[in-house]
Amino acid sequence: MIKQLAVIFFTMILVDNYVLSKFLGICPFLGVSKKLDSAVGMSLAVVFVMVMATAATWPIQTFLLDPNGMGYLQTIVFILIIAILVQLLENFLKKFIPALYRSLGVYLPLITTNCTILGVTILNIDNEYNFIESIVCAAGAGLGFLVAMVLFSGVRRRVEQARPPECFKGLPITLVAAAMTSLSFMGFGGIVDAIFG
Repeated sequence: MIKQLAVIFFTMILVDNYVLSKFLGICPFLGVSKKLDSAVGMSLAVVFVMVMATAATWPIQTFLLDPNGMGYLQTIVFILIIAILVQLLENFLKKFIPALYRSLGVYLPLITTNCTILGVTILNIDNEYNFIESIVCAAGAGLGFLVAMVLFSGVRRRVEQARPPECFKGLPITLVAAAMTSLSFMGFGGIVDAIFG
């Protein structure tokens, strides 16, 4: 059991990173990664919401929606749960950590529609993970989001100091840098299986 949880956890961080391999959550990835402190703050908020959303949606899907034949309501119910969690987080940050609240700006409420969080909650159900596996998957996916954000924040600092050709300035060079960062994670493909296999 511990081995299976470790495989899920490290696979979510390195191999199946939702941002760099599944390309979910690109909006905050590109928007908030300019500054390291904002990238870390946003990532920690995503980790919290992802784990809490998984803890709330898995039992609702398993014990309420599926037994009553209402699985078709999954997306609507999950988005409502995520929206409630984000609103609670937003109120907490506004009251207790106003500097982080201001630095995240519009991206904090956008966590509600962050497809990474919705993707994790739905894919946990689709992969038929039990509750513990779902929580570990969500934590690993959230930490994978954090790793991607922190790494890309460093890459962006270097890119902004460079002098690319005129046609690559701005978003194009940022997208090329994101693609290169994504390619670097492909090297982790067999590492988890080699360690835990």
